[in-house]
Amino acid sequence: MQHDRLILLENLIAHNQCHFHEIGKALKEIRDKRLYKKTLFETFEAYTKARWDMGKSQAYRLINAYQVVHNLSPIGDILPCNEFQVRPLMQLGSFEQRKVWKDFLNTGIEITALNIKKFISACKSADKGKPIDLTDQISREYMDAVRVMLEQVRIAQNDHWQKTSRQAGLLWNRVIQEKILQRSI
Repeated sequence: MQHDRLILLENLIAHNQCHFHEIGKALKEIRDKRLYKKTLFETFEAYTKARWDMGKSQAYRLINAYQVVHNLSPIGDILPCNEFQVRPLMQLGSFEQRKVWKDFLNTGIEITALNIKKFISACKSADKGKPIDLTDQISREYMDAVRVMLEQVRIAQNDHWQKTSRQAGLLWNRVIQEKILQRSI
């Protein structure tokens, strides 16, 4: 009898863990649109405490977990099963999250919070000092444009900037930087 109850309770826990990102999504919208003010709460934190008996930290962890899962969802059907598995990924940028998650899945290691945390730590140790390779995130058209620009700079350098001014080269550089910054916003 107690064994059956244990199985029932464990199944209940397992089935409801997958809803953590939906809760985070709802909390994010309530916070971002200040919907909590409709229920006469001055702050989001007061709302989550009174309405859901949830501390500020937990509410923000759920929101961050939703954002990570939302970021990972385009790369595959296998996603973290609970908020605790997402926590180690929260410390990474969006490109790193996708790359690390894809690499983790490729190992075939069991998906547990501890295994994810160990994998990320191992990756950080192995990558220490190495720049992050994000070339798979760059479009072919962009790379072609950069190659053309670099060829023009090489030609200008070879003729000692006789046909092209250094100011033109610096202008190209500034335009590219502005376009990259504008794109990442």
